[in-house]
Amino acid sequence: MTASARHFVLAAGGTGGHLTPAFALAHELERRGHHVALITDERGAAIPGKPDFLTAHVLPAGRFGKNPLRWLGGIRAVLKGRSMAKRLFETFEPSAVIGFGGYPALPALLAAQSMAIPTVIHEQNAVLGRVNRLMAGRVNAIATAYPEIDRLKSKHRNKEHLVGNPVRPGVLSLREEPFPAFAEEGLFRVLVTGGSQGARVLSEVVPDGLSMLPPALRSRLQVTQQCRPEDLEAVRSRYANHDIPAELATYFEDMAATLADAHLFIGRAGASTIAELTAVGRPAILVPLPIATDDHQAANTREMVKAGGARSIRQTRFEAKELAKQIRAMAQKPETLATAAHAAWNCGRPKAASDLADLVESFGGADMMDVIRVGENNARGASQEAATNGAAKDLSE
Repeated sequence: MTASARHFVLAAGGTGGHLTPAFALAHELERRGHHVALITDERGAAIPGKPDFLTAHVLPAGRFGKNPLRWLGGIRAVLKGRSMAKRLFETFEPSAVIGFGGYPALPALLAAQSMAIPTVIHEQNAVLGRVNRLMAGRVNAIATAYPEIDRLKSKHRNKEHLVGNPVRPGVLSLREEPFPAFAEEGLFRVLVTGGSQGARVLSEVVPDGLSMLPPALRSRLQVTQQCRPEDLEAVRSRYANHDIPAELATYFEDMAATLADAHLFIGRAGASTIAELTAVGRPAILVPLPIATDDHQAANTREMVKAGGARSIRQTRFEAKELAKQIRAMAQKPETLATAAHAAWNCGRPKAASDLADLVESFGGADMMDVIRVGENNARGASQEAATNGAAKDLSE
């Protein structure tokens, strides 16, 4: 630890989407000599990949929905969590508390604001999440992953800093590697992943779609696909019937190496997926999860699609014939796919972890530095009012 070392608290929901950027920031802050603690739920405390140096504190955090009858219990849990967080802050004395979305972040942010501790929120998606929407008017700064964020009120855009989404070091190390050679005669490597939610539609559509490609493309295919355990054998049979070589698994240990070899990605449009595709520069056909909250996966595709690095197909239109059509448009000529790869690469923000660390370090130390200023005014001096009135209403919207 150095003389300038300080303490920071990260608060995040227990899913990988919230915790992946939190862990990346923790690594960067720890590398700079700071102490970091985590507030999360039981899932987050046990999730794989948590840094060994990062102590996790589990706090109660009520969930709010559209049923007002459940709000009272949720408010009670938030207030209890806020009291526990205040006791932690009294001993840990953080320079700032950084929220990454998810209900466990709410009591920590409220506790910080009641103690006049600066607060920052980071939004991973292109739509501001429920907790971040509630806190946007109260925090000192809003770090975003995309230049266009839905459900962020115009009056709060003066606090907005575009930093991007931090990605894993193993993936980021591929950024300076060239796009895999893709010639008229070489292999055409396709990577397909869908995660635990909704991967079945990929398992049902992708093999048949690939089988409809022109012979010149189809004969060169080499597919790597993640499947649900219960779908594995059915997908294997589909590819065998189409005589398409495919490596299938429920989980790939080294996804960075798998991504490094891919010429084209087909899959969902989660925040971490988009961040990794743009960090490495891989063209994609994206199928946003239709049940994603506020349709945020569709919003996540906008920047990459507009740049020419991806094509987006709504699940209602995601059929074998449509998939084959989009693949032909992207990969019929080698230069077309390479151009799309470069467009995806241009959307990457490889300094996301460092830029986010610069932003949070500016509290309690030197004047706030601009990462990429999206709003017009400095966020310093924004209201730190902590209030729970209206919380249930805002979260249910």
